[in-house]
Amino acid sequence: MTFSEKILTWYRENKRSLPWRGTKDPYKIWLSEIMLQQTRVAQGTPYYLKFVETFPTVFDLAKAPEEQILKLWQGLGYYSRARNLHATAKMVVNDYNGNFPGTYKELLKLKGVGDYTASAIASISFDEPQAVVDGNVYRVLSRYFGVDLPINSPQGIKYFKELATEVMDRKRIRDYNQGIMEFGAIQCRPKNPYCLHCPLNDGCMALKEGRVATLPVKMNKTKVRNRYFNYIVPVYSNGAETATTFLKQRKGKGIWQGLWEFPLLESEGSIDKKYIASNYTEVLGVKKINGISLYNEKPVIHKLSHQHLHTHFWILESDEELEEGILVSKIEAFPVPVLIADFIKTFKF
Repeated sequence: MTFSEKILTWYRENKRSLPWRGTKDPYKIWLSEIMLQQTRVAQGTPYYLKFVETFPTVFDLAKAPEEQILKLWQGLGYYSRARNLHATAKMVVNDYNGNFPGTYKELLKLKGVGDYTASAIASISFDEPQAVVDGNVYRVLSRYFGVDLPINSPQGIKYFKELATEVMDRKRIRDYNQGIMEFGAIQCRPKNPYCLHCPLNDGCMALKEGRVATLPVKMNKTKVRNRYFNYIVPVYSNGAETATTFLKQRKGKGIWQGLWEFPLLESEGSIDKKYIASNYTEVLGVKKINGISLYNEKPVIHKLSHQHLHTHFWILESDEELEEGILVSKIEAFPVPVLIADFIKTFKF
């Protein structure tokens, strides 16, 4: 059997039952592909089901408020995906009358849709012979053919796309593309792949040469930046039902754009109560406070792709009513970063 035939045979016998597998609806395929970028299937599936339930069609998604989308997305990370999702839905409704483009080239015109996503939708929904190349496919091809070109280099990206196109099954492209991605996720895993019982082991160059653990090759990642976040959590309480705090929306193009958070003081390193006492008025319009306390002695380290956030939460109790304060009982309605959501779950307002 050829490489593609072995992949197809394996897929028929081992494919998982996933909610988007039984449809060719480009809306649902697009939704699943965007959600599963940089997200494990087990984590992404409940989000997919919730989105489909809340927004059954692209029209429903297009007319939804951005905050509702961000709230449903909360916990998936990489929030630009959610904003692009919304923008693309509006584009499909306004420019294509609610019908997703049916070709790879047209799909590429949609916001947030690159080569991989366009290839996936074109092949799965419209049977267009386009090769998908995601992390799983890079791994399978790199190991089987013994290719040590960095998969994140311009040369590597071009080479693997050409190789993927050469070995794909054009007549059964829908199943083949899903099959090779599934194969990389389950059989040819990043760590501890099932090489002994792999249907490709007789021709796998990485297995033959003892390079399974070193392929695929990736160029050095961007250096991680350490940032020091100090969240000021104001608490004005004159009764449990009327207790208030304060959130503000993040603007600009940085992390968590459009999400809500407590007033933030960013510092060059760890700071003390004296620093908070001298600087909290910069971010919070309260002059009179009763006390400052540190909620977590040990910083919460929240790891993003290129930065680590060393985070402390400082509690400010005040008798001064907060201007534009938010009732604590309503706080969970706001879309917030998972870092803030975890704090809200544990802190007793």
